[in-house]
Amino acid sequence: MMGTEAEEGRKTTGGSLKKGSGLLMMISVIGFVFFLTVVAWINWPKTRIAPEPLSAEQHSLINRIPGNSDAIIYLGMKEIRRSRFWQEVLPDSLKTIPLFQPPGKLNLLLKAASVNPATDIDALLMSFRRQGYRDQNFLAVANGPVAGKISDRLLKRSGTSITLKGYACYRLDSTLWLSRSAPDEIILAGSQAMLEGFLAPSGSFFQRDSLAVAMMQKAVYKSHLWFALPSAAWTSSALESLTSQNSDVNSLGNLNRIQHLALSVRFNEGIEAESEWVYGTRRAAWFASTFLWGALKLSGLSEERSTPEIRNLLERIRIQQNLESVIIHTKLPLEIFTRQKEER
Repeated sequence: MMGTEAEEGRKTTGGSLKKGSGLLMMISVIGFVFFLTVVAWINWPKTRIAPEPLSAEQHSLINRIPGNSDAIIYLGMKEIRRSRFWQEVLPDSLKTIPLFQPPGKLNLLLKAASVNPATDIDALLMSFRRQGYRDQNFLAVANGPVAGKISDRLLKRSGTSITLKGYACYRLDSTLWLSRSAPDEIILAGSQAMLEGFLAPSGSFFQRDSLAVAMMQKAVYKSHLWFALPSAAWTSSALESLTSQNSDVNSLGNLNRIQHLALSVRFNEGIEAESEWVYGTRRAAWFASTFLWGALKLSGLSEERSTPEIRNLLERIRIQQNLESVIIHTKLPLEIFTRQKEER
């Protein structure tokens, strides 16, 4: 009798152990499969939007940039002013607001020439190069009515005239040099060497600075607004200024680990933008994209902190890890802005 009870007890215990070990094995298998899926996803190159090529004018100007570049920025105001977004959505009061207010003598020069960057600049290309820890050297090429408004007479009155590489140049101070390589094109530089390097280029920028060229190729839209930041220091400084008021955002997406960055915006039928953040490893990019995706979803679910309009905008943001990059894309159709304009 007792032997039978003991035998039944051993059977019961053995069955429980088998069930427990089976469950543990199943969990292990599921975990291993999940791990392999994550590894495969991290290392799988996803499909991306084919970038627009540089125009012949853009290629020609960029090819003449001297040395290397830590940041390249392009603004096509003429094309932006032709877009439906500018003509149908943007209020007239915002169309004449100056895009920027430069410091020092350049600001005085623009005021004396009655230049409004928003209306007098057709295209603007800027390149920045770090010198030392804090100093920034720059080159800017602008074309459009601005070149005619800043006359040689005004430049002679504002600075010192000098001939460099066969071109009439003007020194306003030690950090501001101006010249023109065409009647509708004016060049501004932070040093004489930068100005001479552009007026009489040596070699090809596209062959000299492969990293900057690679980041330019990651800028999808080329006609309206784009910038490429191949320098890790420049990228860090730009992101710190953007997130200085929100430390949580800075830490959320591992922003301080971004090494290179590209962003481009198109304003044709609304606003379409894409930004690519390049990290040192694929794992860092995956963690950053996961955190950003989670934060985006939580913000969209919170009805107390976000209005229906904000949630609608958040739903149109797509975040994807692609090898060492995090790609953020959004497309806001014109109807969103026209509807809000009608409701007001």
